Amino acid sequence: MNKSDLMMALKENVNLSRQEAENIVNVFFQSIEDSLGNGGRVEIRGFGSFTVNGYKSYVGRNPKTGERIRVPSKKLPFFKCGQELKDRVDY
Repeated sequence: MNKSDLMMALKENVNLSRQEAENIVNVFFQSIEDSLGNGGRVEIRGFGSFTVNGYKSYVGRNPKTGERIRVPSKKLPFFKCGQELKDRVDY
């Protein structure tokens, strides 16, 4: 399922216009992005939680040339699946 499919499901199940469904989906994802961008955490009970994990810099290698390169520290989003979703997927 992609974002467009999600909008169509919302449109059909809740009887909204396409534009209203698109606005709801966009606000939902923008809210998650804003919260994670500010270092926050997003938890959707029964589904899972989104957090931001920080990774330290390290020395890696270019696989093509073997040259050593320094990989800078970074922050990446991380999703942890909720128990109800795990149980539903592993039925």
